[in-house]
Amino acid sequence: MGHVFISPLNWGLGHSTRDIPIIEQLLSRGHEVTVGSSGNALALLKRECPECNFLLFKDYPVPYSESRFFLPAFAAGLPALLRAIAQEKKRFDGILEKNRFDLIISDNRMSVYSDSIPSYFITHQLRYSLPRLLYPIEMMTMPFNSLFHRRFQGVIVPDIDPAGGCPNLSGKLCVSSQKATNCRLYYAGILTSTRKMSTPEDLDFLAIVSGPEPQRKKLEEIIMKQMCKLPGEKVVLLGSPQDQSHRKLDKETTVHSYVSTEEKIELMNRARFIITRSGYTTMMELAEIDKKHGLFTPTPGQTEQEYLSRYYARQGWFSSKSQYRLRLPEDVNKAMPYRGFPEMTKTQENVKKLYEDILRRHLT
Repeated sequence: MGHVFISPLNWGLGHSTRDIPIIEQLLSRGHEVTVGSSGNALALLKRECPECNFLLFKDYPVPYSESRFFLPAFAAGLPALLRAIAQEKKRFDGILEKNRFDLIISDNRMSVYSDSIPSYFITHQLRYSLPRLLYPIEMMTMPFNSLFHRRFQGVIVPDIDPAGGCPNLSGKLCVSSQKATNCRLYYAGILTSTRKMSTPEDLDFLAIVSGPEPQRKKLEEIIMKQMCKLPGEKVVLLGSPQDQSHRKLDKETTVHSYVSTEEKIELMNRARFIITRSGYTTMMELAEIDKKHGLFTPTPGQTEQEYLSRYYARQGWFSSKSQYRLRLPEDVNKAMPYRGFPEMTKTQENVKKLYEDILRRHLT
């Protein structure tokens, strides 16, 4: 059977969690899988997919800004980022010299490919969303991305094909005007390791505090001051793995500094209403478990989350509010009429189809 190399980018856990269903599908078909990553992404996959082989394969630094002004910081760091991508290619060539693979799957790592081995790139961003004044630059991000897409045999998009007539989760982000990109596209549908559970919705509110510092801490402070104003049973997840504390704000509000992946999935399934960032991985999770009520607080300065929040509000799916203008009781009431994401094909069916349509041909 075939040997597959999978390498998720270690910018948060979203890339690695959406790769878990692909890894599990490959393993179930009898293929050997080697994972190359670093940091929290590598630690997560070691825990979730212990049958794999693992290589420490560092990637480029995260271009997050500690302020709300993400774009200037990202632009200033772009030359260093491009140098790091070039260095990544050299490191990956060293891995290829010592190992034999039949297929390469890169999740947003632009230099993880081979001219002699079928290579696929996973991304939901064929273009980037920028402020309106920077629209000409936004349009230039499509040919820029396409330069990297040309190196791969195919580009796997974890979203619904927008040409099919059904609204998709990533909106304009998964649409490109570039022929070199479009001829390589495969829309796989949502991919997430989260699963819907047959558990009662007995938790009134779940607030998930996440994102890079210091914005994560700022949101924590805002949420903690307002959560007790909501009625019913509430849980707050702070996303601070270095702190294992669990405490009560009041008799109906529990705060967990950190919980396991399994506990988080259970809490999401139990929750009637979820307050969270609008990161794309979380959006796929909510679509997978059919949650219809929630409020999004995009990370300030992260243009993708800000765009998705606006897009979902226009579609009538979910409401959103800046963390700096958050008034939970009022905002929750305003969010209730929204209808949630439309019904869509779930991960288990999507990943089986991905294997049959794309991956299988290189491994048998």
